[in-house]
Amino acid sequence: MKLAQPIRFLATGLANTAVGLGIIYAAMWAGLGDLKANVLGYAVGITVSFTLNRTWTFQHRGYAGSAALRFLLSVAIAYAANVVTLFAVRDGLGLSSWLAQALAVPPYTVILYLLSAHFVFPKGRPDDTLASQSVDTRMS
Repeated sequence: MKLAQPIRFLATGLANTAVGLGIIYAAMWAGLGDLKANVLGYAVGITVSFTLNRTWTFQHRGYAGSAALRFLLSVAIAYAANVVTLFAVRDGLGLSSWLAQALAVPPYTVILYLLSAHFVFPKGRPDDTLASQSVDTRMS
């Protein structure tokens, strides 16, 4: 595994977090409620994350649509691990919510990275191969 790829993944995570949080705060300042601002910020943040990870981190050349569906599924799985960790650490270990939130970030990050590298944007995936072939080649 190249070290550059995980570093790019983390940089992308910082960028999409900054953009998403900026959108949330701007939307709240503009008068949107917490939930609407949060949904808008996360929608933009996930879009930024997908775009940067696809083009920069993993340099994926396959179909964007199928990769986007795999990415959304991967985000949901990583988020579920985040929530399970949060409650396990907070309620099971009795740690503060602040510390539990921080400790729930690494499982989310590691799981999303592994799913992105091996499921969402892997090299040699059939849709990567098909995207690089011409229509005439596929028809023969």
